[in-house]
Amino acid sequence: PDGTTGIWFLSLDAARLPAVLTARATYGLPYFWSSMSVRRDGDRVRYASRRRFPGPPGASCDVAVRFARPWEPSRLTGLDHFLTARFRLYSVVAGRLVAAEAEHPMWRLRRAELEGVREDLLAAAGLPRPDHAPLVHAAEGTRVRIGRWRWV
Repeated sequence: PDGTTGIWFLSLDAARLPAVLTARATYGLPYFWSSMSVRRDGDRVRYASRRRFPGPPGASCDVAVRFARPWEPSRLTGLDHFLTARFRLYSVVAGRLVAAEAEHPMWRLRRAELEGVREDLLAAAGLPRPDHAPLVHAAEGTRVRIGRWRWV
């Protein structure tokens, strides 16, 4: 309502059941406990996930990405920034909109190329398949700290 941008999670798979239960119970986030793996071979990374709980059981993804050279921060477009520079998340708790601030350094983005994808997570979330190629951003990762939620 205040025009501040943020993240709205439609779903998020996680390998650790305590993290899933905590995110669901405290933030109302749609986390799913999943069997997950990440395999790296040089500049290629393969991510695989298969849902365990809560359903739909068996929803899965298998994604292969090739990392390329780092992006120079000065070359990031407005869309790149919009998609990756999120410092607030939104959810619904007890039927009301809530927000929590996220603290993290800017992602050190790298160019990336999608080499293959097989998934049924969009269908599991009730979303239509896109009619265009995916837009891919990659990063090595960073630590993120999420504050307490507040009513919006």
